[in-house]
Parts: sequence; structure tokens; C-alpha cells
Amino acid sequence: MKYVILIPIYNDRESLKLLIENINKEIKDLNHNISLVVINDASSQQIVDTYPNIDNINSIEIVNMKENRGHARCIATGLKYIFEKREFDFVIPMDGDGEDRPEEIKSFIQLSEQSAEKSIVGERVKRSESIIFKLCYQFHKFLTFVFTGRSIKFGNFTCLSKTTVKKLLDEKAAWNSFSGSLKKIEKDLISIPSIRGKRYFGPSQMSFFNLLKHSLSIISVFRKTVLIRSALFIIFYILLIKSYASVVTSLPLVLLLIMIYSISSLALRENFDEFNNSLTNIHDIDKVK
Repeated sequence: MKYVILIPIYNDRESLKLLIENINKEIKDLNHNISLVVINDASSQQIVDTYPNIDNINSIEIVNMKENRGHARCIATGLKYIFEKREFDFVIPMDGDGEDRPEEIKSFIQLSEQSAEKSIVGERVKRSESIIFKLCYQFHKFLTFVFTGRSIKFGNFTCLSKTTVKKLLDEKAAWNSFSGSLKKIEKDLISIPSIRGKRYFGPSQMSFFNLLKHSLSIISVFRKTVLIRSALFIIFYILLIKSYASVVTSLPLVLLLIMIYSISSLALRENFDEFNNSLTNIHDIDKVK
């Protein structure tokens, strides 16, 4: 079968080089056609490098974008490029910094051989960040579940069938949130345990602000459910505190309204015309192999 590993990258050439070498090592014994498509999100540094250890990789393309569009849109553009320009059975999106471990690619591929075209997600069972960040991440998952009714324990590191890729390209929310959109369109995902690795070089790029934005972007995919649940909560809460109304007791309502405003603003990023025309943002393509 044909697998395409999709890697979004921005100013992380050293990590990309090491990742490609590690992928080449990990797929050594796999009897499949495995290629790489790297989406260079308008990096300010030179991304193309020399890659001496790529014997087991069928081909490598580095797609250079004209304008930086952000991580989620980078993945969405990559999926559209692969669907329209490449022959494939499965796409494996993974981060280019080492946090998605190449050691787990083999597990995705082996399971996909018996998955009957079902897509597979890497469910996070262990993370390598600080305790404070881990607590924030757990709160993010709790918040998502409370307001959407969906438990989303995976990120970009997945193995997508061609059928799923086609569904994502027809879902405008994929232009804003990958994991939220995947959970929305696929009801029967297969999961495997996945350990979040450490960055090859430098500190993690996921700050508290980025995690908050990531969380609200996922929630915005299910905003109809969020609005219904929020309205019910507001009615119940007002009835509960009507005899004890004060600035303090009103604080949860204020925070909820801020959240609703935030997800409504993020939902405006779901531009289907931009998604459909995303390949016009390609500047050129470097074919490394």
C-alpha cells in the first residue's frame, strides 16, 4: 500500500532533518511505498537540507508556501495537495519537531493493514511537558467534553484513510481545527496508545495561550451543541443564584459569555473558499528525492 507522511514545518530545519533520518530508520522493514510531503509554512529560514539517510523513503517533496497560514491550515493544505496530486491509501500527519515519535509509525501502518479503511488516531497516554502544562491539558480535555460531549484525546498524529481525507476536504471546519473536524466527521475511529515525545531541538512551542486557542478552536467545531448547553447552563444558573446575585456569583456567566464570543470569533476562520483555493498559496516545490 501507499502511505504519505505529511509534515507541517516552520523554521525548524534541524528537527526536520533528524525526523526524516529517524523515519527512514523506523520504516526499514515495512514492505510498503512510503513517501514524505513536507509543507513549509513560509519559513524565514532555509528548510531544504542534505538528507544522507533516506534509502527506505520512496520520495520526499518540500512544498513551500508563499504566506504563513498557521499549523491547522498547513495540515489542511497538505491534505488537499496530497489528495489532488498524489496516489495514496493512507496519510499520516505528524509534527516535524519530534514530539510525534517516528517509532509509532510502524504501529499505525501495521494496524491500518487490517483496519478496512477505518482511520486511526494516536490517543495520548503520556506527555513529556511540565506538571503545570499537563494540568492545563487535562483541563482542556475536560472543558471540551463538558461543552461538546466529545472526548478528544488525540492530536495531529493519525493515520487517515483516503475516504477520511475526502470527508475532511468537504468539511470547512478542517481549515480551523484538525482534531475537532476529524472527530466530527468520523464516528468510528480506531485508537492506539501514543506517547508524546520531546522536541529534538529547543523548548516546546505550545504555550498556555496557544493551548487555550487550540482548545477553543476544537470547541468551535461543535458550536451548535455548545450554544445549546450554554443556554441551559445560563438558565439553570440564574435560577440558582437569583437570591444571591452579586459580582462574584455573576463571574461564571461572564466567563461563559467570553468563551462563547471567543469560539464565535474563531469559527469565522472556517473559510471554505480559502480552503478550496489553498493550493494557490504554493510558491514552489523542492523534490529532494
